[in-house]
Amino acid sequence: MRRIAIMSVALLAVGCGPRSTDGWIQRLKDPDVVKRRQAVRELGERTGDAQRVVPALADALSDENDYVRRDAARALGKFGVEAREALPALQAVVKDKEAHVRVAAADALKKIDPQAAAKAGVR
Repeated sequence: MRRIAIMSVALLAVGCGPRSTDGWIQRLKDPDVVKRRQAVRELGERTGDAQRVVPALADALSDENDYVRRDAARALGKFGVEAREALPALQAVVKDKEAHVRVAAADALKKIDPQAAAKAGVR
């Protein structure tokens, strides 16, 4: 039993266990785009922690990688009205150079605040 406990602690220490919200937020700054996208997707599932997650996802909307921006917009849409503080960032991303990012931002705006979406020209 003791051996199993030691192995479990060791696996958690090297990152093989579940990550905390703070750990995923930190990973949003990782140089590896795959890790940043994974963090965005994981954070999008943590709707019960909107107060910490929404600002981090709003920041990810300005990522250099268009797939990270798209995934961040999609994740914010999952938070619904709890993501209202991300509206300015989403409204800016509605004008992104990449169509798939614009579509994701428009969808998120509609889920968060349909009136704000209409004001941004989203139909």
